Amino acid sequence: MTSNNQNIRIIHGEFVQRLNLQYAPGIKAGFPSPADDYHHGSLDFNRDLIRHPESTFYGRVDGDSMIEAGISDGDIAVIDRSIEASSGDIVVAYVNEEFTIKYLDLSHKDEGYIELRPANPRYHPIRIDANDDFEVWGVVVWTIKNWKQA
Repeated sequence: MTSNNQNIRIIHGEFVQRLNLQYAPGIKAGFPSPADDYHHGSLDFNRDLIRHPESTFYGRVDGDSMIEAGISDGDIAVIDRSIEASSGDIVVAYVNEEFTIKYLDLSHKDEGYIELRPANPRYHPIRIDANDDFEVWGVVVWTIKNWKQA
């Protein structure tokens, strides 16, 4: 693969543990109201984030080709293999023995090729035709970002 790829390392997740969670109802990005009551609950990835635990995997992102989509180096992508990819989805693709994360562009399918599009103008789309070993491995449904690097 060329250097315009954003690689992703696939990690199998365990979806059995609930995390304790304190949260304000509807966390606001503006000025919080001091009158809001705080609630206690639990965060359950199966219930709250993961629709298909048996076909969901994590991937650690390596590179900056999706930076303008908000996906940065070191982020964790939550990938659902059971969802059929549509044009415009962010996908993890297996191309010629490597994984990459890109937008799926099916607009040239009738012309005999598709493209994987980066979200960084420094990189070019990857053209996929019949000669390539290609599979949409899964659809990215969430990303997890570390906002405070140690």
